[in-house]
Amino acid sequence: MNGFTIRADNQAPIRFLFYADSAPETCKAFASMLPFKRVFVHARTSGQEVWTDDSPRLDVIQENASVFTEPGEAVIGPSRPLRARTANCMGIYYGEGRGLDACNIFAKVLDEDLGKLRDLGMKIWTQGAREIHFEGLP
Repeated sequence: MNGFTIRADNQAPIRFLFYADSAPETCKAFASMLPFKRVFVHARTSGQEVWTDDSPRLDVIQENASVFTEPGEAVIGPSRPLRARTANCMGIYYGEGRGLDACNIFAKVLDEDLGKLRDLGMKIWTQGAREIHFEGLP
C-alpha cells in the first residue's frame, strides 16, 4: 500500500501518498490501522489544519518530525518520547500552518486533490466537526 484516501460526508475521496522513505515506521504502522474513521475539528492555533486528539495509537518513535509542514501534509503524534504533547493526535494541513509540538510528517495529498482538501478544511472551519473515513489506497 502506498497511501490512503479520506472521505467525509458523501464527497469524492481525497488521495494521499505515504512518505515511505522519510517516515517508514509511521507509514507501516498507520497502514496497519486502516480502515478507520474519526471525528476531526478545526485547529484553533496551528493554522489551516483539521485534527483529532483521538487518532489510532501508533507505537512509533519520532521520525521525520517537525512543527513545520507544507499544505496537504498529514501528521501524527508519536507515542515516544513520552514527553510528546502530540501523542494520540493527528492533523491534516490544508493550507499554511505550524504545529504546537513535533509530529511525524508521514504523507501528502496528491496535487490534483489539494483543492478538495481545502474545500473540506473550509467546511470544517465554517460548519463544524466532520467524521472522516480513512481507507487504504491500492
